[in-house]
Amino acid sequence: MHNVRRPLEPAPRPRASRVWAWVGIVLLVGCRQDLSQPPARSPTVQTLPDEFSVMTYNLRHYSLEDRDSDGIPSEPKPLAEREAVADLVARWRPDILAVQEIGRELFDEFRRSLRTRGLDYPWSELVVRPESRIGLAVLTRFPITHRQPRLDQTYRIGANELYVLRGFLDVEIQVREDYRLRLVVAHLKSKVFHPMGQTEMRRNEARLLHMVVSELLNARSNLNLLVVGDLNDTPDSAPIRRLTLEDQPRLHDLRPADEWGDVWTHFHRASDTYSRIDYALASAGMLPEFVRERSRAVRDPGVYRASDHRPLFLVFKARELAPSGGSPKR
Repeated sequence: MHNVRRPLEPAPRPRASRVWAWVGIVLLVGCRQDLSQPPARSPTVQTLPDEFSVMTYNLRHYSLEDRDSDGIPSEPKPLAEREAVADLVARWRPDILAVQEIGRELFDEFRRSLRTRGLDYPWSELVVRPESRIGLAVLTRFPITHRQPRLDQTYRIGANELYVLRGFLDVEIQVREDYRLRLVVAHLKSKVFHPMGQTEMRRNEARLLHMVVSELLNARSNLNLLVVGDLNDTPDSAPIRRLTLEDQPRLHDLRPADEWGDVWTHFHRASDTYSRIDYALASAGMLPEFVRERSRAVRDPGVYRASDHRPLFLVFKARELAPSGGSPKR
């Protein structure tokens, strides 16, 4: 005799162990699908005729280093990593490229690798302190009309007088006949141990960078000033707050995000942590030209092969715009 269940009789509840088994299977399948695919790549942004783009990128020791521990800094950044850097930049094709941790000996090789990918930058500026293997560089499609490398800023810690380790790169770029950009590139002291105290060194370097910014904006308050680079600290730290919060403020943190809303720029593999230590800071005069919806923190699988940082891609209108409700800039 068949056991026929009445229509309104509730079905027996599945055992908890069976439910969790199915949940585990679903999660496992999902994980397998995610791991079998590379990380999602952001769709690249093509600038419009009245726009220009700026990319800032820490290349991570794109230089000759003592990689085999023989005491001689003669080994370049591995070829696969150099190729990944060039491929990533070529996918985004910035009009102006500002890089950190570029070596003097590999700078021309870096330019050639971009040129073979269709990126020709006729104008450039390289700033490397004599005692350093890594420095700062700008490559641009537009003419550089003024250069002011800042390698002589010093500060004191106790009885010791110290130079800003990488100096500051400072150029003026003629984007259009009627639009100029003042670009300052910085790479503040890292959080690697130093006998003088890395935190105090970075705080002093940020103070001197703030002085450079004040000098430029005191001379012209509506200057189109953009400060970019690896500042090696988080937004709530004293060095970054000095740059963005003092003087009401002099610089505005543009904080571009990727299409998922993430704003991190650095992955520290040893601690498995993500943080935002790379910045694009704009003066009030340049803020109206920023095109936020077309700017990105770049999400690309090549990021992890190329560097421990990911680049910021920034889009601006190439014409003078007034602040909302304000009078035109002069």
